Amino acid sequence: MAERFVPDASVILKWVLPPENEPHADSARALRDRYVRGDCDLLMPSLWLFEVGNILCLKFPAHAGAMLDAIHALEIPVFEGDATWRSTILRLVTTHGVTFYDASYHATALATQSVLVSADARYLRRAEGAGATCFLGDWAAP
Repeated sequence: MAERFVPDASVILKWVLPPENEPHADSARALRDRYVRGDCDLLMPSLWLFEVGNILCLKFPAHAGAMLDAIHALEIPVFEGDATWRSTILRLVTTHGVTFYDASYHATALATQSVLVSADARYLRRAEGAGATCFLGDWAAP
């Protein structure tokens, strides 16, 4: 079975935003490219569309549609969680003081034996000890 990663919104956005303004954009794009080549699997919770779409519409309204189309064209499978997944989200929220949004990506990784890849160092510090995480700046394509 190929390695599987769950990129969060902080990583997904780096796939379409101008790289000169995005720290670790090269690592984010390397992860995307690795998926496109078939060298790993990616998985995202359905929340990605709403979180990423909101940010793109606010910051890049004229280009948001094209940027969302580019992400959608990657055909990354969407994980539809179940009751156990929702319980994991709630546990992450209450135990680590993180948002439900951020915890949904992490719970997806935990539920699917994947690794959450995030550029959100604050989230990763708070959720330290929950497992299955990697800071984008530390991630390197093998």
